[in-house]
Amino acid sequence: MGLFSAKTVKKEDYYTASQMQLVWARFKKKRSAMVAAGFLVFFILCGVFAAFIGPYAPTAAGRNADYTNGAPQVPQFCDDNGCSLVPFIHKVERYRGMDTNFRWVTRQTDERNYMTFLPKVEPYRMLGIPMEHRLFGVEEGFIHLFGTDAAGKDIFSRTLHAIGISLAVGTIGVLISFVLALIIGGVAGYFGGWVDTVLQALMDTVKTTPTIPLFMALAAFIPDEWSAEMRFAFISMILGFLGWGTLARRIRTHVLAERTADYVLAAKLSSAGPAHIIGRHLLPSFTSYIIVDLVISFPYMVLAETSLSFIGLGLKDPVNSLGVLLQNVTKVDVLLNYHWYFIPVPIFVAIVLAFVFVGDGLRDAADPYSERH
Repeated sequence: MGLFSAKTVKKEDYYTASQMQLVWARFKKKRSAMVAAGFLVFFILCGVFAAFIGPYAPTAAGRNADYTNGAPQVPQFCDDNGCSLVPFIHKVERYRGMDTNFRWVTRQTDERNYMTFLPKVEPYRMLGIPMEHRLFGVEEGFIHLFGTDAAGKDIFSRTLHAIGISLAVGTIGVLISFVLALIIGGVAGYFGGWVDTVLQALMDTVKTTPTIPLFMALAAFIPDEWSAEMRFAFISMILGFLGWGTLARRIRTHVLAERTADYVLAAKLSSAGPAHIIGRHLLPSFTSYIIVDLVISFPYMVLAETSLSFIGLGLKDPVNSLGVLLQNVTKVDVLLNYHWYFIPVPIFVAIVLAFVFVGDGLRDAADPYSERH
């Protein structure tokens, strides 16, 4: 009897659940999507709290002039002198002699440099909040988990900030494209006729616009005196204005199929206006599909920003985006000698793959026919 009642309650919960609850219940069954979602949350938190997690500023203010193009420093607990409960790295020194052809090089010493946690540093701001502590540091000098670049800037700190910047560009671009797609797609599907024809022509124009020549022209248009913030906002808006076509067409198809439904006719008979019907009745009827489309379109925004910055048409120093960091890996000297410059590459690939797996999982979860039972 208890088992029967438990099954009955479970069925009642299923049939009375909202659309979003059903999507979440199906999504949790996708193991790969859940793992990808965990990685995605981790990367997002790293980007949001980059100023606290990264030990130094990603700009020239945090560079180590005595450790340029330095190799990654991995904390350790043991060395030839014994073990320690506190992780440490070995100090480095600048040296030149006959064995280096009298060129300055950086080499490790036997002296330990112990790590510290929550050290007090120069005041900085994170999310507008004044801060005086970072997650970790060392007793003296610097620690560089991912090594340094040619200017001595910490690649680990730059990578964390780059994740935040690239995700922020993608978020702003998705939000802009989302609003445009809702308005244009909803109006085209609801009114139909010549309005639909004109707006579909606009969608096709946006979708077929060649992005690379367009950004080459825009790169020539952007004044050199623009600040990093202005360039960031400009690139985000352009990506948003170019990315709404596909989502708008899908919304238009859904609205076109639902505009003759009984609940829409009832709303019309109640003297509801087109904006009210579209915003309060038609669009909420397929909210889960819209969310899925947004998640799926997010990696394309990040890819677009990274690609444009990589070829020099997007963000530039001192902005630290993933595309800006990847610009350095094309140099011959880096390919031969400084392999730690490639560390941001697998991180970028992991972020894109995480979005893809989460998007695929949400797409399957939003389809009520994906599971026959």
